[in-house]
Amino acid sequence: MASRLRFKVVDDAFKKRPVEVTVPKERPSDYFAKYVFDRKKMFKYLPADVYKKMCDVIDNGAHFDLTIADAVADGMKRWAMELGVTHYTHWFQPLTEGTAEKHDGFVEHDQKGGMVEQFEGKLLVQQEPDASSFPNGGIRSTFEARGYTAWDPTSPVFVIGDTLMIPTVFISYTGEALDYKVPLKKSLNAVDKAATAVCQYFYPDVKKVVSNLGWEQEYFLVDESLYSARPDLVMTGRTLMGHDSAKNQQMDDHYFGSIPERVENFMRDIEIQALELGIPCKTRHNEVAPNQFELAPIFEEMNLAIDHNMLMMSIMKRVARKHGFRCLLHEKPFKGVNGSGKHNNWSLSTDTGILLHAPGKTPLDNLRFVTFIVETLKAVYDHNGLLTAAIISATNAHRLGANEAPPAIISSFLGRTVSDLLDHVEQMDESESLTVEGKSTLNLDIPSIPHLLIDNTDRNRTSPFAFTGNRFEFRAVGSQANSASAMLALNSAVAEALINFKERVDRLIAEGVNKESAIIKILKEDIKYTKPIRFDGNGYSDEWKAEAQRRGLDCETSCPLIIDNYLDEATVRMFEKVNVMTRNELAARNEIKWETYTKKIQIEARIFGDLCMNHIIPVVTKYQSVLIDNVHKLNEIFPADKAAKISANNLSIIEQISEHESFIVENVNKLIDTRRQVNRIESEREKAIAYHDRVAPFLESIRYHVDKLEQIVDDELWPLPKYRELLFII
Repeated sequence: MASRLRFKVVDDAFKKRPVEVTVPKERPSDYFAKYVFDRKKMFKYLPADVYKKMCDVIDNGAHFDLTIADAVADGMKRWAMELGVTHYTHWFQPLTEGTAEKHDGFVEHDQKGGMVEQFEGKLLVQQEPDASSFPNGGIRSTFEARGYTAWDPTSPVFVIGDTLMIPTVFISYTGEALDYKVPLKKSLNAVDKAATAVCQYFYPDVKKVVSNLGWEQEYFLVDESLYSARPDLVMTGRTLMGHDSAKNQQMDDHYFGSIPERVENFMRDIEIQALELGIPCKTRHNEVAPNQFELAPIFEEMNLAIDHNMLMMSIMKRVARKHGFRCLLHEKPFKGVNGSGKHNNWSLSTDTGILLHAPGKTPLDNLRFVTFIVETLKAVYDHNGLLTAAIISATNAHRLGANEAPPAIISSFLGRTVSDLLDHVEQMDESESLTVEGKSTLNLDIPSIPHLLIDNTDRNRTSPFAFTGNRFEFRAVGSQANSASAMLALNSAVAEALINFKERVDRLIAEGVNKESAIIKILKEDIKYTKPIRFDGNGYSDEWKAEAQRRGLDCETSCPLIIDNYLDEATVRMFEKVNVMTRNELAARNEIKWETYTKKIQIEARIFGDLCMNHIIPVVTKYQSVLIDNVHKLNEIFPADKAAKISANNLSIIEQISEHESFIVENVNKLIDTRRQVNRIESEREKAIAYHDRVAPFLESIRYHVDKLEQIVDDELWPLPKYRELLFII
């Protein structure tokens, strides 16, 4: 039965046909933001004075005037109803790594026995979901259910299907943040205030600094029928067993290869939907592993970029099913091939330009460039453990440190030019002017090929935090993570570093040192101080791990222990100093992180045990019985000496099967017993540590024997789709 089911599933997968995609006849610019209540729609549907006030809120962070809420809600409703919308929802980002929504209709009683479409300002501005039903880390008891969502006017509302989606924050009844957006927005305010103050050393007219983000979303596609035949994929997002395919990515032939037609149709479909929702999709390509792909948008303001990424992941999952795929966002769905990340390209900019861009037009511009580079390094050095905690998870831990992702040890690559520049600044006279090397040209000596402009930095794919010309690329963020976790930690740390920098510079100026000399003096101190975080070499090497330990960087590898960094005293002081999170909020988030880690390993252990005992062992036993029966029959028809010679191979296989089978059964029982013991631990932290140290190792040790059996047992009997099928059927 198992063989017939598996081969039917594989056969059905091969029969899949590309889904027809209707390509709009308009240019992308014609339908961009079609379903977004953007400025163009605001101008059309809102009174002039209300439109002006809304622009002030969005552009300048002005306080939202509740007296205009009804007018804004009415304009949104009229626009939405023209698109066939009947419902609205507050769309928020609880601490689940996903999004949440509760839909309500526009309908109300008209007091005449009928119904009327109604959407008032109070419904736009605020809603009440059940706060105790979302992760809260003990902030709310089960019987204390009240929580609030509040509209975020800086992220425009949009329409999906028949529903008006309103981006919101989510807080408890007592005011603590229960989502990612509240601390993210606070961190954006903190870095804006701190960076603007430092910017005014160089450009007195600067009034605002914006954090920008460009995310690169990696993902896998697998055929839906094959996915459905893998309970581990369905339940955990990754394959808990499966031997390498004979060919996977070793030929380096998938990266940037020709996109398969069926996948290209899927990509085109998600791009159209994304563009209609105002997500500026820019790049698509094959990634390194088979069936792995990537998409990336144009840079945006960070709050909007993160909303767009969360929305994009939802679109990808939904559209994949329409095309007969399942979209896998797990960081490591397949062992032995590259995992998926979400590289976060971070930068700061003002209305005058990008603060990390070099070279400048004047020595003061160059001094500005060095200042923001060095103080970013100081933030990363002071809080390298926190940044590791901000990206670590039970799923991302499988990817980090493997040869396709940066290590979990946070360091920063700057490239030769910038490294040499900082070394020069460290030694320079405080009255010396500063120059920065720009792009050079490369002549290939081929007449038909133009000269190339060569950036003043190379790229280091082994660096978790690499400078790439006018931004830092935080490569360690996981593919299914909410980027806000990493970005709010980075923004807060940078804000603290800039505040500290300005305080020290101002003290020198008060002592009579001129501004430029004071800045250079502090920069020289910080360049020397941050040297341990700078590393331009191979982050995969064992030598670097030892060197990082000597430098005093955080080298912890246990996910539950890495999470401890959130409650480090330096971390708590930093978050409270920049007014992003309180100790209580941090403690609650740690409880959630430990509990989430435990639950993920717990689910994996349960489904793994089920697969072993109810899928693998019965099939293995059946095959072993066939071999034993064959040996008996050989003994019946051949002389003993000849039968022994002929059946020797079968006897060897029977013995191998028995050894693997015995190990699996014995250790699955141990796994179950250990899990039961660990579940009795009350402390979420200690339970998570026990799951990491005592439960998770069983999964790898048992898997080895299951994967060996996959190579031994008759292919027609094996119950689960294999890697050669999962990774090569498109």
